Amino acid sequence: MSTYDNDRPLTSDERNPYASSSRWRHQESSAFAQHAAARSPIQHGSTGDLASFLNKSRIEPDSDANSVHSNGEKYKPIAVAASGLKPPGANLDGSANSSQAEFEAPEGKGIVCGPLLNYRRMEEGRWYGSVLVVIQGGGGTPQHQPFLIIRRASSSKQPDNSPPDETNGVGSSNGTAEESRVEAHCLYSDPRNTFWAFDIDVPIGATETSFEYEIPDMIYSTEHKPRLNTFFVPAASESMRMMFHSCNGFSVGTDEDAWSGPALWNDVIRKHKAIPFHVMIGGGDQIYNDSIRVSGPLRPWTDIKNPRKRREYPFSETLRAECDDFYLKNYLRWYNTPPFSMANGQIPQINIWDDHDIIDGFGSYIDHFMRCDVFRGIGGLAHKYYMLFQHHMPPPLYTYTTDYAALAENTQGPDPNQLVNTYVAPQKPGSQYIVGTKPGPYVAERSYNLYARLGARVALLGIDARTERTRHQVNYPETYEVIFNRLRYELQAAVDSNQPIKHLILLLGIPIAYPRLTWLENIFRSPLMGPVKLLNRRFGLGGGLFNQFDGSIDLLDDLDDHYTARTHKKERAELMVMLQDVAAEFSVRVTILGGDVHLAALGRFYSKPDLKVPVEEDHRYMVNVVSSAIVNKPPPQAVANLLARRNKIHHMNHKTDETMLDLFNKDPGGSTKTANHNHCTMPSRNFACITENSPNNAGGYTNGHATGPDQDEGEGESGGVVESFLGNDGHSVLHKGEVGSGTDHKAALRETHGTGYDGTLDVCINVEIDQHDPDGRTDGYGLTVPLLDYVKRVEPETPPSTASQQ
Repeated sequence: MSTYDNDRPLTSDERNPYASSSRWRHQESSAFAQHAAARSPIQHGSTGDLASFLNKSRIEPDSDANSVHSNGEKYKPIAVAASGLKPPGANLDGSANSSQAEFEAPEGKGIVCGPLLNYRRMEEGRWYGSVLVVIQGGGGTPQHQPFLIIRRASSSKQPDNSPPDETNGVGSSNGTAEESRVEAHCLYSDPRNTFWAFDIDVPIGATETSFEYEIPDMIYSTEHKPRLNTFFVPAASESMRMMFHSCNGFSVGTDEDAWSGPALWNDVIRKHKAIPFHVMIGGGDQIYNDSIRVSGPLRPWTDIKNPRKRREYPFSETLRAECDDFYLKNYLRWYNTPPFSMANGQIPQINIWDDHDIIDGFGSYIDHFMRCDVFRGIGGLAHKYYMLFQHHMPPPLYTYTTDYAALAENTQGPDPNQLVNTYVAPQKPGSQYIVGTKPGPYVAERSYNLYARLGARVALLGIDARTERTRHQVNYPETYEVIFNRLRYELQAAVDSNQPIKHLILLLGIPIAYPRLTWLENIFRSPLMGPVKLLNRRFGLGGGLFNQFDGSIDLLDDLDDHYTARTHKKERAELMVMLQDVAAEFSVRVTILGGDVHLAALGRFYSKPDLKVPVEEDHRYMVNVVSSAIVNKPPPQAVANLLARRNKIHHMNHKTDETMLDLFNKDPGGSTKTANHNHCTMPSRNFACITENSPNNAGGYTNGHATGPDQDEGEGESGGVVESFLGNDGHSVLHKGEVGSGTDHKAALRETHGTGYDGTLDVCINVEIDQHDPDGRTDGYGLTVPLLDYVKRVEPETPPSTASQQ
């Protein structure tokens, strides 16, 4: 592995001078990785595993020179080889420091990344999306403007020879394939690369339709990336089949070879080929940029031992340019990495970001440190490439530097140094965005929240929970106000159009129904830690316990990052009440997606049992699907078991309880990844599938269970009376859709997932069976989320002061 500076090899002392003493057990030498391959995929941990897990991506690379790190030579990509070509910007050791000199193409015609496909919105009978390509070279005035051809896919999946239609869109009255030519528009260009976007829209038909697109007369830097890509649009009367993922990358120092690389994307592609997904929802950490402080240009900064000197370190124009180059090349490397690169041009993406898209823990360190020049600088740069790669939008004109701030008397404004031979298109946010009212405290940009309809009866609300984040807030109150005003407007418009939304998917970067670790917070915030901090500052005592950024307890920013943290408790409760009010007002079932924690789980909010509210009428019943990570390593078994022990019934307020469901009836593939008592947290890589049981289906299942020809909704499978769930607490089954949840549930089985007819929602978390399997095969764990038929009822008012709230 090389440093960012001149590719000089690191010495053993330089490679990791501040390595933690509590490193993960599988982050050892390659010899150990080979030895572990013959053992159980998940090793048993000790009590030290808790610290290792919560430290997660701060673990630095092992100092063993024989270790294989970050796409090293011993890692074999899980796709067709690229005939000697490597992704531009990627060294053989996986570092993002190489130039693009190895790839040659005529000026303006060399695609170094893409095409990447995004979904934006649907309205007035049309589906809207975008395609992004990154071209080698550029500058202030790009010379060659590419174009895209899009058409209905023929049955043979081959390009159609019909003449191009000059209109932007694909339509046909007789069902034949017609082509449209779409001209690119430039989002951003500098001497290194040019970002071209194609705005595409296609008709939504009476039946599911596949479309294919290509970008002619261009040369690709990789051979594995498809030249002809196909995507699917649901019928006008149907909702989208959704795939949800998070933590799409490896933490610093992970032995990727020991985890078969990003193998689960092979399972995503396999499932997509069998029954195509209409949308791919990214819940944050779509890329891991943490190595910027280990092998990148921030290494000299993180080597500074004194936290005060580190806070005062300037973010010069030279450092800005180096960091800008790092973020660009890391995106080029990762978005070109198979098999992820095989999916990102064929399954339309819609994303929010989280801390690793910037740097680990961004936003959750102490305020005066978060406001330092370096954090302000990299926050702006990460936002720049987040907008380009993940949203296909122009970035801001400039990002922060200490040099220009001093010249401009610390005011923000266009920096002429950053605009030399550079073009930046004007920003015009699409109607799917709900833009925050003011810039974030550490990223000098406004938050970009999302609302998009996902077909006939499902909608997505994505909250940008990183741009405005501090240690004491997730989002500004004004942002919640504008988000919920827009949400009510959209839900009412759907009602007025006689196409009401039945399921609202709320996308968050972190779980909101999750076990507390309050006891650990209390220890780290205790005055007893004061002398330990002093000894650490003076003599370096307990160095592994303190982070290298602000000198605080190393685990606190991870704990503070969660909605269940003490500092976010009030904001969390207020958000949940706002969601409950919307659910009741529009009789819409809210289902929450969250990632970040590197394991699978399923939390639920629900009305307290003594209120006797059936779940089908309970606007407080909300499932939190926790699916993480699709690529990164999971926590040790001991950590998952500890979290399961903390699975108590919590009282969010005097009418709402919460706990996790025992979803995991057995471990995947007959393995022993959890203790016998643990059925609610699964420490394995995973992703989720979510599909509506369309009321247009022929029938066979209602609320997750088969119905015979002589049965109705009031009878069980044997013709008896359906069991009553009234009065059950969260450690029991709360409704029929949770009965038999796990591997044998209808929602978990590929042949029956989403095949019901009652408008409910099937959820399946696909869990990796064996980390050494390059095909990434999974076992599914399912349940069904019922529709909400809200019935207003008189409920006893209990003063909050007398309720047992946690």
